[in-house]
Amino acid sequence: MVFGKLCRTESRRKKSVTMMVGKMNRKRVTVTPLEEFLGKPPEGFTVEDLASGCRVHSDPERSLVLIDDLHSCGRNVFFCSSLGRKIKVRNLWEYSATRSSLLSKRIYLLVSAHEENTAKEARGSYVMSIDGCDPFIKWQMERGLDWTISSVTGESYRVDIDLSELLQSSEVMTCDPTKATPVWRDAYFTLKYYSDAMFDFSHWFGFSNRAFKLRMMRAMTT
Repeated sequence: MVFGKLCRTESRRKKSVTMMVGKMNRKRVTVTPLEEFLGKPPEGFTVEDLASGCRVHSDPERSLVLIDDLHSCGRNVFFCSSLGRKIKVRNLWEYSATRSSLLSKRIYLLVSAHEENTAKEARGSYVMSIDGCDPFIKWQMERGLDWTISSVTGESYRVDIDLSELLQSSEVMTCDPTKATPVWRDAYFTLKYYSDAMFDFSHWFGFSNRAFKLRMMRAMTT
């Protein structure tokens, strides 16, 4: 049985919320319903059916997957080679490798769409991807990571990278103009750097927590 078939409950909910996938710059940002992603995986991904769900394989040379294992439509979904939403690094080598991946690969993250100003159940889950080597994305990512390092006093720190403004861009719209633009949640990932410093008080008391946002930027024309 192919996992890509929509669950009846998910299908009924999503019929009223038809999203225009790829309305945003396809090379920079994409948003794909989770069921569609699993049923018709993009280039570089394969989905292996299991008795209890499915296992998603990706090409680590091209993709940086930051999706935690999850339960959807009564099945377990396992993402192989995923670092998870919270990336943990413990030394300069691991940090350099992670930074290089963020600036050179397509990054995949699981987000959810909600009605505006409501705490009701999400419209559905979506796989968001951004091109880490896109000039505008890369420039913002580099600047944010450099600012984080220069702004903390201790050796250990954590930084949240917020992607919500990319999704809230006017370029992401519903096909039905009468439908309100969704409010996206969980559009972030976290980088945690843990050193072996014995008295890293800034980190212990939360003074080394940082956050920055990536925004949609357009090339200037003359």
